Amino acid sequence: MHVGACFHAASVALSCRCSAPNGLIIIHEAGHCLGTFANKRLNTDPATIVRIVRVLGFASFREFQKYLHDLSIAFATSADTMQAASSERGRYAHVADSIERDLKNLQGLKNSLDAARLTELAKRMYASRRIVLLAGDLAAYLAKYLEYQTSLLGLPVFAATSAGRIGHLARSLTKDDLVMAISFRRGLAQTVEGARMACQREAHCVAITDTYLSPLARIAHETFLASIETTSFGASYAAPVALINALLAACGQVRRAETMEIVREISEEQRHGSRWFRE
Repeated sequence: MHVGACFHAASVALSCRCSAPNGLIIIHEAGHCLGTFANKRLNTDPATIVRIVRVLGFASFREFQKYLHDLSIAFATSADTMQAASSERGRYAHVADSIERDLKNLQGLKNSLDAARLTELAKRMYASRRIVLLAGDLAAYLAKYLEYQTSLLGLPVFAATSAGRIGHLARSLTKDDLVMAISFRRGLAQTVEGARMACQREAHCVAITDTYLSPLARIAHETFLASIETTSFGASYAAPVALINALLAACGQVRRAETMEIVREISEEQRHGSRWFRE
């Protein structure tokens, strides 16, 4: 877990009672789970901690640990990920650690992704009057990537990556539109507010994020998770890009015959188009 994120999440939990059924107090220290910490530092036995956790509304201590882990993801900062990644295994261990983290993120996506639900989303994309992609900051690149790829299929896709454009597009949404909001960790304000406005206008809203504690997950009609955990200072988009690629693969199969006609035309341009470099 990211220790700094846990402490920050704890302060939020204490001030706003977070989203646990009866409120939540988070106690955490580096290298210790809650039960160990409470037992050693607060002189409280594990059985008592389990009873407290159940009173708070959690079915088990494991469920509480999962909630705590999700909080640490939601509130993680660049400093947290850098500190958590410190390694003494060698001078260049951080390179292998980074790739290993990406592989774990991809494996997590593979294990959790519901292919049938993703295919239904692809079908909804074809049935929608408009598809609006909401994002900002680094996630804007994901929205632009999805917009570019789906525009090849002739889908009416519009990426909104600034507060102004998000507001303008959201105001004209209807129940016939599809909105995909992309934001991770605590969620970018402009993306969350855009998603909330989209739902108010009865557009179908889909969240792409990394935890069910994201405000997007609470707003959207459905959510797809992709971890951005990293061993460095930034965010890893290996899993989110893989999720988008899987969605594109599903889109390509929804109307396969039509897609094949389009890609044959694209192939001709790729072979003979003037924009490609020639010796």
